[in-house]
Order: sequence, then C-alpha cells, then structure tokens
Amino acid sequence: MAFLAASPTRQPEGLIPSGQLWLPHASLSACLRATIVRSTVGHALSDAQRINRFPAAPLCSLSWWFTGRSERLVPERPDTMPGLDSPREPFSGRWVLAGPQTRPSTSWCPEPTHAMMVMFMPDALHLLTGLAPGDLADRTVDAATLLPRDWLAMCEAVQQQADDAARMECLEQFLLPRWQACRPGAATLSQRYGDWAAHLAQRAALSAPGRSLRQLERRIKRWAGLPLRELRGFGKAEQAFFDTIAADAAQAPVRWAEVAAGAGFSDQSHLSRVTRRITGYAPQALYEGIRSDEAFWAYRIWV
Repeated sequence: MAFLAASPTRQPEGLIPSGQLWLPHASLSACLRATIVRSTVGHALSDAQRINRFPAAPLCSLSWWFTGRSERLVPERPDTMPGLDSPREPFSGRWVLAGPQTRPSTSWCPEPTHAMMVMFMPDALHLLTGLAPGDLADRTVDAATLLPRDWLAMCEAVQQQADDAARMECLEQFLLPRWQACRPGAATLSQRYGDWAAHLAQRAALSAPGRSLRQLERRIKRWAGLPLRELRGFGKAEQAFFDTIAADAAQAPVRWAEVAAGAGFSDQSHLSRVTRRITGYAPQALYEGIRSDEAFWAYRIWV
C-alpha cells in the first residue's frame, strides 16, 4: 500500500518537522501524485508561523481536517502575496476539492491543526469521477457539492480512521478497484510534471482520429484542465526546484543561470518570471524561505 517517504536528513534549525509525504501504491502511481499530511498539534507557533504557502500546481486535490481548521488568506492585489493582515475566507465544507491552480495560494491556521491533502493527477480524477478539471481550475469548493455519493462515503470513512496510516489504507482500498476499471491502457509510472505532460501529448495523438495541433490541445485541456504549454512550464519549474534542492543537499552554491539552463529556460530572467508566477517569489527569495521560514513547509516536504 502507500508508503511514507523518508524524512529530510537536515531539518532547518528552529523549524518544526515539515510533515509527512505519503507516496502511492505502484498501481496508483498514475492516479495519485502523493499525499501530504501536516500536524501542528503539540507545537507552540506564532501567528506568522501558522501561515501556509502553496505553489501553483496542475494537480487536483481533496483535503481533510482532523483537528483544527484553515482559512484562506486573500491577496489585496493579484501581484502580491497575502500576509497576516490580509482578508480571510473560511473554506467551505468538511472536505475541500480543488482543481488545477495557476496562481500560488496561502492559508492560515488559527489553532493547532492536523490536515491531509491528497493530490490527484487531473486526468485521473476526470476518469474516476467524470468531473472536468477545467471547470475546477483556480477553484476550491465544498466536495459534497460535486463528488459522487460513494466518494463522500469514502471521505467520511477516512475522517473516522484512527491514524494517518489507516487513513491512507482506507483511501487506497477505495481507489484501487475503481482505478483498475477505468485507467488508460498505457500509463506512465513517472509523475514528474514534464514526463506527465509528454505522456498526455502522446496519448492525445493516439487516442482518437484527428491529429491537428488544435485537436490535440483540446484533448489535453479536457483531460488536464490546462493547455499543454502551461503544463510544460510547470515541468520546467519543477525540474529547476529539484536541481536547486540537489545543489543544496550537496552543499554546493546555487547558480541560478545554471539552474535555468538545466531546466530548459531560455535564461535566468525567464526562470525568475516563471518562479514568481508559480510561487509568488523570486528564486533566491523562495530558496531562502524554504530554508528558514515555517510557512514554506509544503516546499520542504518534497526534499
């Protein structure tokens, strides 16, 4: 079944453990990217340390709160990142369904919180539920308003489990037979964004008559909710992130021009623009935040 990824070997000083990253059973690797679990129960955090920064991502997600709650922090201008003084909005419903996000997002937990976010490949969620990822793009909604009845029963069953391992087992026992019944004949095992985008393009070219560029783009956008060009941009940004982490792990200096070239960006300025669009921060500011700011735990969990 799902397994818990190894914790980082170097925990930044002054920060609590980032949380848990659960990787899916091999049979679900083309369905689920991963599950992240975060608990601040038992930790004394300041108001600023209870902020959560999330990047834009082409994934869909389903979230539970087992203890505590979260509120969305709303930026006052589209080109800024919200802070403690920003307007706040409660999330709707016990379980929240989100589509692909083209902008970074921020939330805040007013109390100790234990939550779980399951990240679905959008084409897989479409096959499993019939929901169109494009209709969910840049939205977070009450899952009870859209998910089928058997999915809501699964949400309730997961909510009642005693611990995170049992929750993951409950989730995967629900998904495995459904995914086996509807998954595409040829699915990629690697779920790096770049590999996934390439696989979607190949699948679109082979899945139906009509192979013009416009027809391929329409199929990909129907399955993923975003155009292929944007998916490829996420792939480059993800590659740059992992290249930066690798340099840091080797205790080597991070040279942004080299990171940009290695990930396929035209130059360092191109990397900076895309990084700002996906995360809200320039590469160096993001790097420093990951190393020293509690709010960037969702980035650290992938290390």
